[in-house]
Amino acid sequence: MQPILDFMAHYWWLVFPLSGVMGGWAKAWQNSTERRHQRRVELYKLRNLTLQAEQVAETEVAMLMASHDAVNKRWLDYELDVGKLIDFPLMTDVREPLTVAFLRAKREADGLRPAAAKELTMPSRLEAYRSAVNGYEVAFSVAEREARRIKDSNFSGPERERLATARKLLRLAEDSAATPAERQAAYKRARRELDGLIVLPDATVTALEEKVAPMLDSGHAPDYPQR
Repeated sequence: MQPILDFMAHYWWLVFPLSGVMGGWAKAWQNSTERRHQRRVELYKLRNLTLQAEQVAETEVAMLMASHDAVNKRWLDYELDVGKLIDFPLMTDVREPLTVAFLRAKREADGLRPAAAKELTMPSRLEAYRSAVNGYEVAFSVAEREARRIKDSNFSGPERERLATARKLLRLAEDSAATPAERQAAYKRARRELDGLIVLPDATVTALEEKVAPMLDSGHAPDYPQR
């Protein structure tokens, strides 16, 4: 112990530089601790921002998918109702640019649609899907508005008469008060009246056959004309 006391008595002046060194170490350690804490805080904030951005994106995708479904339902109302297609034939007339535009927009939106909202996370894909859904909605609305405006005015007088006849025949084919023979004959004639005037989508034909065929108690499938 005495040697230490003797050393301190002779070299007491070292206390000042050593205290400075110790103070510098303490300050450096404090700064390092603060920097680590700040990095942790920034990382926490970044993770929260990323999570919030993902949640916002997922919510937007879900809303876009709902809008997509709404337009599909509007189209399905035509596709599954041959009566509406007879009343507004432009909706299936691929000679009409507006019809082609909405069908093309539908294909694009359907192709970009994710299976689930959470699967669409890339900003570029989200932007592409957003643009496609908006384009589909606009294109369909424009085509529908034009179809309702012109109705069957693009057809000649005799062609409009055939369309009117087809409407009446389809109502008879669906009438449970008519005999099976009458319903079957009405259905087959309605298809002939429409042949060459309106191109019925496959889904329309299937829905029509499913609706009418069970009412035909003929013992065999109706003899549908070739399309």
